[in-house]
Amino acid sequence: MILQADTLTVTRGGIPVLEGVSFALPPERALVLRGPNGIGKTTLLRTVAGLQPPLRGTLTGAEDRVAYAAHADGLKSTLTVRENLTFWARVFGQAEIDAALEAYQLDALRNRAAGQLSAGQKRRLGLARLMVTGRPVWVLDEPTVSLDRDAVAMFAEAVRGHLAGGGSALIATHIELGLDGDALDVSQFKAVPQASDDFDEVFL
Repeated sequence: MILQADTLTVTRGGIPVLEGVSFALPPERALVLRGPNGIGKTTLLRTVAGLQPPLRGTLTGAEDRVAYAAHADGLKSTLTVRENLTFWARVFGQAEIDAALEAYQLDALRNRAAGQLSAGQKRRLGLARLMVTGRPVWVLDEPTVSLDRDAVAMFAEAVRGHLAGGGSALIATHIELGLDGDALDVSQFKAVPQASDDFDEVFL
């Protein structure tokens, strides 16, 4: 199934930031979102992930198919690496975590509490969560933050494996990952600022 956006308008704080966004993301492909900070990439990803509705337009192919990774790693600090992955696997009705541990070289840390990990290790664990969800569409917001060069390579390889297995990925990043897919500069969809003749309305 293709993930498809048709003339989406997305808002931040009730104010449109992007309008007319359209794209199609088929299986086995990645789509990398480009654009300057603050343009609305995170807002668009949150909309695709179902965390907020679009103001206008339609989104198809996302229902119960998306795994979302944002700036927060989504970890329980008192749980071990293994327990964190097991928790998220069970949330999504899955059980297998060994492939995720291996992909991000976390096996040696499996019994360490997440709160005792370095920032880079926490990020690797947060990204490993995607692999235990069983969801075919990965939506990622600046996933390489806190990762060193080797860990970025681990992430890119994990995404390639996901694509090879029939999955797809929508990623906001400034890093070149060498994935099979396309790039979309969302700056072209920047919403026109709303004008108002009512002085009071500018504060609403």
